[in-house]
Amino acid sequence: MSDIKLIALGGVRENGKNFYIAEINQAIFILDAGLKYPENEQLGVDVVVPNFDYLIENKDRVQGVFLTHGHADSIGALPYLLQEVKVPVFGSELTIELAKLVVKGLDKTKKFDNFHIVDSETEIEFSDATVSFFKTTHSIPESLGIVLKTNKGNIVYTGDFKFDQAADKLYETDLGRLAEIGREGVLALLSDSANADSTVQVASESEVGVEIDNVIADAQGRVIVAAVASNLVRIQQIFTSAALHGRRVVLTGHDVENIVRTAIRLKKLKIDNEKLIIKPKDMERFEDHELIILETGRMGEPINGLSKMAIGRHRYVQIKDGDLVYIITTPNVAKEAVVARVENLIYKAGGSVKLITDTLRVSGHANGRDLQLLINLLKPRYLFPIQGEYRQLAAHAELAQEIGMFPENIYIVKRGDIMVYDEKEGFLHQGGVPAADVMIDGNVMGDVGNIVLRDRKVLSEDGIFIVALTVNKRQKKIISKAKVHTRGFVYVKKSRDILRESAEIVNTSVEAYLAGDQFDWSELKSLIRDEVSKYLFDQTKRRPAILPVVMEVR
Repeated sequence: MSDIKLIALGGVRENGKNFYIAEINQAIFILDAGLKYPENEQLGVDVVVPNFDYLIENKDRVQGVFLTHGHADSIGALPYLLQEVKVPVFGSELTIELAKLVVKGLDKTKKFDNFHIVDSETEIEFSDATVSFFKTTHSIPESLGIVLKTNKGNIVYTGDFKFDQAADKLYETDLGRLAEIGREGVLALLSDSANADSTVQVASESEVGVEIDNVIADAQGRVIVAAVASNLVRIQQIFTSAALHGRRVVLTGHDVENIVRTAIRLKKLKIDNEKLIIKPKDMERFEDHELIILETGRMGEPINGLSKMAIGRHRYVQIKDGDLVYIITTPNVAKEAVVARVENLIYKAGGSVKLITDTLRVSGHANGRDLQLLINLLKPRYLFPIQGEYRQLAAHAELAQEIGMFPENIYIVKRGDIMVYDEKEGFLHQGGVPAADVMIDGNVMGDVGNIVLRDRKVLSEDGIFIVALTVNKRQKKIISKAKVHTRGFVYVKKSRDILRESAEIVNTSVEAYLAGDQFDWSELKSLIRDEVSKYLFDQTKRRPAILPVVMEVR
């Protein structure tokens, strides 16, 4: 008899950060190790990963990390996990090569080399479960779903997927294998929900390819294409169209160049002529109508790169009259306002903008009808909607009920929930594990928390106010009276009275404190902070970050 637990460390009630744990008896299987990009209020944060405390405490039980595909929301957290939990990593050939690029990008994990290539024919036997894989359709080749075979039934994790009957061979779903898994008996299905709130049929990739080709064919000048670096189906469509219309493709970023070169080497991207791709420095050798500039931005975020091009701060490209900016990615809801501002900047610079979403509905994720088809093929006893905001998880649950699943067999979990299988009652919630966001700033993990973010927010909104003075603790007197400095708070030339009065308040408060019997550096700084904060709020109705600097002379 198997004891089965399912835990989501990420990927539920949020977009990205796919990270799921299946425990079979004492064995832990990690399904994907993804990150997400920060929200607008997470100032200065580069990426966000899950909390790994539970896995660190139980690292001896971890059998491996099993990856579905090579996007950052599935492989991006690997280097941070492998710093603490050094376990084997399994994935398709392309997924593993992209995972290696990510892992070698961090000093602490660049020597890690415990990678294993699998495919849809692979079965890996562990003492507590057998792991196998099935082909799925996504926007990157060799995407796989994962099956954990237990004596209670199969646990199926889809990863990101959709159905596309016109998909290229590198991207096609194995429907026969899905039906076979369903016949074996599926205990629990962990299924992508990112597009569950739509039943609109998305365009097939063949339709998207035709649309992209038409836009490039009609363009008179340079075409600047904004895409996600790891969306290889889009990049393939760009290369195909470029070759057809006699254009060269310029790769503007280090990330996309690594990904493209890797995919070409593995024959997952097809180009007939190596000269199709040129360096940014070689653009001047070609006429505008001979160029396609592929902008994917840092860490695959192209919109910020377009903004730099529009205002003349991009390393290689400045938008000019006649340029067409073609956005072939689908920005998330949080980016809509940013996209609108960038469009405005592009038109000011003389370019024009076209979004692929103006004419087609595109997505790499299954819509509502696709999700129902998957459920009908697999016939799971229990469903866990994952990978999506709460509204999308709820929509997925409703879709499942429409085709006969009982609501009590569908679980919309929170991050960290421990769901334990009971043969009579299904999955029961039994406590939780740490699952808060861990923010990465630079190459350091975990030193940015709510307090740091709060301080950054204050600095961004109200600036900083620095007070410096020198005291003699033994003589109990001020040696050098308070001087104030400010940045981002008030315009100094027009606010000299406020600054002078602030300094006087500090001097008076410190003299009164030094006259007392007790002396504590923290207490003195806190007093300065409180008095200055009170005065500045009275005068300006603003609360800058106040930094007291008190030096001692002996």
